[in-house]
Amino acid sequence: MKPHAPRVTGALVFTTATAAALIVAVTAGGAGAEPAAPSPQAAPGAVTYREAGRFTTAGKPRDLLLHPESKNLYVGSEDLADTADVNEGGLYVLNPADGSVRSTVTRIPGPTGALGRRAVTRIGAALPGDGVVFGYPLRGIGTARTGDETAAGAWVAGATVTDLGPGTGPGTALVAQGPVLAEVDLATAAVRRSLTLEGGDSFAVDAARKTVWFTDFANRRLYKVDTERLAVVATVELPAGEGFGGFTEVDPQTGAVWVGLDDSVVVYAATGTRLGALSGKDLPRAARFDSVTGQAFVVWQDAGDPSLPGSDNDGTLTVHRSADLTELVRPVVLPGNHVQLGVASLAVQPGAEVVLVSSPAQGTITRLERFVAPEPSPDPSSHPSPSPDPSASAPSPGSSAGTPAGPGSATSPAASPVPAPGGSTAAPGAVAGGTGGQLPAAGPAAGPAPAPAPHGSLASTGTTVLSLAGTAAALTLAGWALIRFRAGRSGRMGPG
Repeated sequence: MKPHAPRVTGALVFTTATAAALIVAVTAGGAGAEPAAPSPQAAPGAVTYREAGRFTTAGKPRDLLLHPESKNLYVGSEDLADTADVNEGGLYVLNPADGSVRSTVTRIPGPTGALGRRAVTRIGAALPGDGVVFGYPLRGIGTARTGDETAAGAWVAGATVTDLGPGTGPGTALVAQGPVLAEVDLATAAVRRSLTLEGGDSFAVDAARKTVWFTDFANRRLYKVDTERLAVVATVELPAGEGFGGFTEVDPQTGAVWVGLDDSVVVYAATGTRLGALSGKDLPRAARFDSVTGQAFVVWQDAGDPSLPGSDNDGTLTVHRSADLTELVRPVVLPGNHVQLGVASLAVQPGAEVVLVSSPAQGTITRLERFVAPEPSPDPSSHPSPSPDPSASAPSPGSSAGTPAGPGSATSPAASPVPAPGGSTAAPGAVAGGTGGQLPAAGPAAGPAPAPAPHGSLASTGTTVLSLAGTAAALTLAGWALIRFRAGRSGRMGPG
């Protein structure tokens, strides 16, 4: 029988070495792995926006409008400097889902009526059914619809047009020529009436309340203009600052006016009362509102100047409840979006499922889609395995089969699962009282549920290492007992 002893010993060595190797491998995988940097993931159930596409089909985008009826995305664009052989300026009509071009307006009237491809810097209003009113340098006012190659247009007499918006009636538009606010005829660009203010160059129209908010950034004033009389009815003093202006937009639902000013957004009620302000590390350059959800969207562009503290070339999109300015979504990073080559614009799909943001510096339009962060998967370390502990098949010396190995084994993760109470929807083999909405076990034997282990590889590794260590110990003891038993029998049967 002596020849059998080496086989037993070899089996023991192999078993022990295998268990030890498993322990070392698992431990090394947890403790030796480089910990991943915490990712800025949204909390479970939280709403965020993530990039779903980046369109490069419309030159250098300057302004966006998502038509409320036709659902076409209109893009006013300039020529890209790095494509010398092609002029991309003009008015584009895109499919907002994938950025494909549906049509491009390439022939736009100049000051003498001569047609040519020109940059479109502003989109002032949507036309009924489809199409837009747009502005182009220096004083051009045009109209076009999907499928048009040639725009209708005329030039306004006088100074350069600095802003453009919907008129008070069909066939008209409001324009700013510096501090002059005028209503012009779309077909001829003839001025119907005008108002000269103390200063300013941009405005926002509140059609529902027959109001225009005209902004004088240099003198830090906001003028409330009654469009029926085309007269100033109130003046609001803006906060002191350097005079850098970003935008003026009106929330059509509440009538509140949002003014991008320096590195903040100041919000006033329709009456002119200040409601509050938003601040950020970047420059607010565009805002849009969604009446379906009551939300406001603001694009903040980086200064794009490496010499300035905090400048990283990345912009952000913020989302707020327009009623009280509460931030609803963690700021969404807009990589590479800065102001050095132009001001961003944005468009919001009704219901706010999709937001489109332009980046003139990159020549792109980014499609962002609303995303709800999923609930995390249950941590395996907090869910006991329903399979029996392998160490139970190798009882230690002096213990009988079915006897717990030691104190605490009843609450060990390897213990048999506690049956769920009657009526429970727990899956077969699940332990009542665990995470995942299962009901707690009934009866005095059910102790307090163990605290869930922290997330991460080291947390789950600890449980695995302890389980493997117990298995290895049990196998080692069983092996030595078998050797001693073999050795005793060999002594009794051999010569002696």
